[in-house]
Amino acid sequence: MRRKDREVTDIGQIKGVLDNCKTCHLAMVDNGQPYVIPLNYAYLLEDNALTLYFHSAKEGRKIRILSENSSVCFEICVEGKIHISEASPCDSGYYYACVHGSGNAQFISEMNEKCYSLALLMKHQANIDVGFTPSQAEGVCIFKVISTDFACKMKQPTT
Repeated sequence: MRRKDREVTDIGQIKGVLDNCKTCHLAMVDNGQPYVIPLNYAYLLEDNALTLYFHSAKEGRKIRILSENSSVCFEICVEGKIHISEASPCDSGYYYACVHGSGNAQFISEMNEKCYSLALLMKHQANIDVGFTPSQAEGVCIFKVISTDFACKMKQPTT
């Protein structure tokens, strides 16, 4: 990371960023062209590995792309606010926090893991505990991205 002064390595702070955002921008490659979409997500952060879980319809462009090329990158950003420097416009900036990285999409077919993933998604998105049945999980596609190549970056106001 070029700006080491903005790098975040504290797991608690990284989880704070992940907890405060509900949307992940997932980038893929479709026939040599970039393709990025916003998705709701859930996560687990354990042993320096970040696992992101996503749900989807069982077919469509995203599923086709990931079936052909599982390589992805992602960005999760907590919007901040702009800071305007009255002394010099060049000292203005934007406060933010983000987690970004790369990995490979893996489709989940094992039913217990699908139900668990859906429960994680509901907990992260709506902060409620819900159990899912196999018949409910059967109706959607679930995939995950496991990344050991991720970073967290933050620019916060100095006090």
